[in-house]
Amino acid sequence: MSTYFPKAREIARKWYVVDASGQALGRVASSVAQILMGKENPRYTPFIDMGDHVVVINAEKVRMTGMKSEQKVYQHYTGYPGGLRSEQFRKRFARRPELVIEDAVRRMLPKTRLGTQMFTKLKVYKGDKHPHQAQKPETRALA
Repeated sequence: MSTYFPKAREIARKWYVVDASGQALGRVASSVAQILMGKENPRYTPFIDMGDHVVVINAEKVRMTGMKSEQKVYQHYTGYPGGLRSEQFRKRFARRPELVIEDAVRRMLPKTRLGTQMFTKLKVYKGDKHPHQAQKPETRALA
């Protein structure tokens, strides 16, 4: 007897809209990452991209708990000597709130080519409008 693995053509992907207004950043990011990975699908397979598409709206209305909004710092290294770049959460959130949600979700996905493929199904928008009405997305309430 062999184990059944779903084929790429058998995977039916849905589109979901998640409203981030008033939600904590980490809770939104973990719920969205679960949907992108497909862990809620009963046919979930770890090495196959089984996830659905997610559109996050109202990114500027997400909140941080505690003192994280004052203390959190995003850092990356450019690869050059002295190339450590830092940006405070407040400044990044004021500049591009979509990046904050994208970073949080990206860091919860696998650090492989499969994780990169999963991340491409995430769309984050600042306001409550998005250009994905043609896909007929379902509204998804986060737990």
